[in-house]
Amino acid sequence: MKYKTLGKSGIKVSEIGFGAWTIGLDWWGKKIEDDEAKRMLKKAYDVGINFFETADMYGKGKSEKLIGEVFKGMREEVVISSKYGYDFANVEQIGHTELPQHFDKKFTERALDASLERLQTKYIDSFGMHNPKIDQIRNDETFETFDELIHEGKMKTSQVALGPAIGWTQEGLEAMERDNVSSIQTVYNILEQTPGNELINKASEKNVGILVRVPDASGILTGKVKAETVIPSNDHRKDRKLQWRQEALKKVEQLRPIAERNGLTITEFAIKFILSKESISSVLPTVVSEEEVESFAIISDGNYIKSSDMKEIEDLYNTWPAYELKATPQTN
Repeated sequence: MKYKTLGKSGIKVSEIGFGAWTIGLDWWGKKIEDDEAKRMLKKAYDVGINFFETADMYGKGKSEKLIGEVFKGMREEVVISSKYGYDFANVEQIGHTELPQHFDKKFTERALDASLERLQTKYIDSFGMHNPKIDQIRNDETFETFDELIHEGKMKTSQVALGPAIGWTQEGLEAMERDNVSSIQTVYNILEQTPGNELINKASEKNVGILVRVPDASGILTGKVKAETVIPSNDHRKDRKLQWRQEALKKVEQLRPIAERNGLTITEFAIKFILSKESISSVLPTVVSEEEVESFAIISDGNYIKSSDMKEIEDLYNTWPAYELKATPQTN
């Protein structure tokens, strides 16, 4: 396992991180029982993963509790990142609909204290905003509160996670202007490089680390999802419509010769492509088993894709049609 710096924070994180949403929610076609979740977390640590990324709303704190239980007494050996903003306390979430959000000082302090208790720790390495919109990014109060909490020692640095869908370009660009934001989390993969490429360029200027989720394009790049795959209604991948899947698989075949030339499977190629990009701090694959944790961790071996092949991928990507990006609706 190789390690990179989380932007200006100076914190060293594993190139492959553990995205802990799957152990708190059953949105990926599998409900993971607590015992298996704990084995997955331990396996991640054993194979060199030190970066564990979660959020308070994943199972209404369940994901954080599991991390806290597994790494109790090992706090200095792991890097924990969590997010907040959704008010899930007295609301029943139906499907994948977004819940009400708050980022004011009182809600922020209360959310952090609750996360600290669940994680059984006195501090969180990176604590930040979960899918904020542009008006929330432009609100000084939240970032001033982060400064106070950093000074108190309850958090070391902050992040902004963009979402829930792909896009939110302006939100990411403006978040990187904040002094205490050392990482931005976004959807990015070899098939969906917009807006990631623009965010990566800005991150390089601002010394901000990029955290990548959905690196496998929702299963297309691992072979789990094919054109004919029937996706259950409660599975997060249901939003990947048949036409998108068909077009994505055609793109994979265009990329395959480059992967084979490098002696890589499509999955290995897709992850190494991301790791070969400047300003990428950690990739957060969606994992639902110990075997998947190990198979992704092995990909981090210090061997990156050479610049000529990266240029070929870039040229190929630029021939593909643009796709819709999400953003805060602009009223002015």
